Amino acid sequence: MEGAVVSSANYTPLTPISFLERSSLVYADRTSIVHGRTSYTWRQTRDRCLMLASALTQLGLDRHNVVAVLAPNIPAMYELHFAVPMAGGVLCTLNTRHDASLVSHLLNHSESKVLFVDHELLHTAREALNLLSKNNFKTPLLVVINQYDNESSDIESTSADFPKELDYESLMQTGSMQFEIKWPKDELEPISLNYTSGTTSRPKGVIYTHRGAYLNSIAAVLLNDMTTMPVYLWTVPLFHCNGWCLSWAIAAQGGTNICLRKVTAKDIFDKIALHKVTYMGGAPTVLNMIINAPVHERKPLPGKVVVMTGGAPPAPHIISTSEQLGFHLTHAYGLTETYGPGTICTWMPEWNELCLEERAKLKARQGLQHLGLELDVKDPVTMKSVPFDGKTMGEVMFRGNTVMAGYYKDVNATSEALAGGWFRSGDLGVRHSDGYVQLKDRSKDIIISGGENISTIEVEGVIYSHPSVLEAAVVGRPDNYWGETPCAFVKLKEGHDATGEEIIQFCRGKLPLYMAPRTIVFEQELPKTSTGKIQKFLLRAKAKAMGSLSGPGRSKM
Repeated sequence: MEGAVVSSANYTPLTPISFLERSSLVYADRTSIVHGRTSYTWRQTRDRCLMLASALTQLGLDRHNVVAVLAPNIPAMYELHFAVPMAGGVLCTLNTRHDASLVSHLLNHSESKVLFVDHELLHTAREALNLLSKNNFKTPLLVVINQYDNESSDIESTSADFPKELDYESLMQTGSMQFEIKWPKDELEPISLNYTSGTTSRPKGVIYTHRGAYLNSIAAVLLNDMTTMPVYLWTVPLFHCNGWCLSWAIAAQGGTNICLRKVTAKDIFDKIALHKVTYMGGAPTVLNMIINAPVHERKPLPGKVVVMTGGAPPAPHIISTSEQLGFHLTHAYGLTETYGPGTICTWMPEWNELCLEERAKLKARQGLQHLGLELDVKDPVTMKSVPFDGKTMGEVMFRGNTVMAGYYKDVNATSEALAGGWFRSGDLGVRHSDGYVQLKDRSKDIIISGGENISTIEVEGVIYSHPSVLEAAVVGRPDNYWGETPCAFVKLKEGHDATGEEIIQFCRGKLPLYMAPRTIVFEQELPKTSTGKIQKFLLRAKAKAMGSLSGPGRSKM
C-alpha cells in the first residue's frame, strides 16, 4: 500500500540465533546446560558460542561453508547449533552410528571444512579421514571434543599420525568476545544440512534454512504446550533433524538442557528424578525401553513429564502403558524433509471420557498439521484429496514454510519430491471423519496379499499387545499364490516364551484372517537406525530369501 516501506526497522531475516541472544539477557543467570558436574548459564552459553564462532572464522570458515560434527548429546553438540550459524556456516550433524566408510562419504559429499568429533568416536573419525586421503579427497580439519569433568576415556586424544588435531576447549579460547555475529542476509540462507537416516537407500542431504528452523522451533514450542524455563531431557539425538528443532526451541523458552550421552531406561529415570525434568522426546523404541525397564531401575516421576513421541508410529499398547507410568504423551509425525515434526495429534478433552484402549488408539493417529505447514492426503497420480472416510488410502503430502529447501547436490530427487507443488512423503495414510490423519504404511512397506492392502503398522500394533513381545516388525514374504503374505520378525521380552503359532493365533483373534502373519521369525535384535527406526529393507531381504510359503498354484492357510 502507499506509504509502506521495507527497511531494517521493520524487517530482519528470521533466524534462531536470535533466540540465544534474547535468552542470554532474559535468562542470563539461569542454567542452560547440565552434563554431570558440568553446567552453564545462558549468559555463559552465549559467550562460549560467540567465542567458538570467532575461532571458526579465524580458521578461515566462510559463509555457507559446512561444519560437520560427530557427537552424542553433549554440551558441545548443543553449542555448535548456535556457534556455526553465528559464524555464517552450515551445521552438518552426523549420525553417531555411521561407520567410517559412510562418514567419509558424507564428509566428502558435504564438502565439510571442519569436523568436530567426540572423544569416544575419534577412531571412527580418524579412519574416515584416512579413507578420504587414500582417495585423494580433501580432508576437513579435525577438532576433538575431549571428556568433561564427570567423564573418563581410554582413547588417546592426540596422535602422532594426526598432528594437526585441535582441542575443542582450546580452540574456543582463541576466539574473541568482540566478534560480530554473521547474521544471515537472507532468511532463506542455509543453516543446517541433515542427512536422512538411510532406512531404504543412501542418505540424502536435506537443506534447512534460517527461516524454516526459526518457524519450526516456534511450532515445536506450541505443539508441546511448552512453558517458559522448561527442563528438557535430551533423549532425541541432536543429530536427528537438529533434535527435532528443539535445540533452538529450548533456547527460545530459556529452558535447561539435560544432556544424555547414552540413552538407557535407568539414566532416563535417574535424570528425571534428579533434575525434575518436565519435557523429553523419543521414538517409540525409547518408550518401549521405558515401559519394559526392570522395577529396580524405575523411579517415581517428580511431576508432570510431557513426552513428544514420533519417528515411527507407536503401537497403542506402548502409548497406554507409558501413560499408566505417569508420562503425558503427545504424538507428532514428520520427516527429515519437514524439519522433524510436522503434525500433532491435538488432544480433545472429551476423549478423556473414553476407556484407556480407545484413548490410546486415538493418540496413535498422526493428527493434523502444525502452524507452519499445510497437510493433505492425496492420490499421488491425480493429486485429488482422499475423502474423510478413514478407509481410502493416499499419500501424505506437505507444503509450507517448514518444508526443506531441497536435497543437496541432487536436483532430480528434489524435483521428484516436490512435484506438483507438494512434498511427497512416501507415507500412505487415511483421513478420519474429523480430518485427523492416520498412517497406514510406507508406500514401500504396504503388503498386497491376494489383492488386499495390508497395513504393517496395524499388524505390528496387535503383535505389540502380546504380553511376551518386546519388539515387532512386519514385512511381506513372497508367495506364489497370494503374491505376498505378512511375515513378522519378533523380539521377545527377557524371561518370556512364546511360539510362532501362539502369536499367529493371537493375531487371528484380533485381525481379519488375511492380515494375520503367516510366518513368525524370532530375533535377538531387530536392525535399527540410530533414531530407532527399524530397517525393514534388511528384513525384507531376509523374508525374500525364505521363498514362498505356498506351493505353485495352491493356497495354504
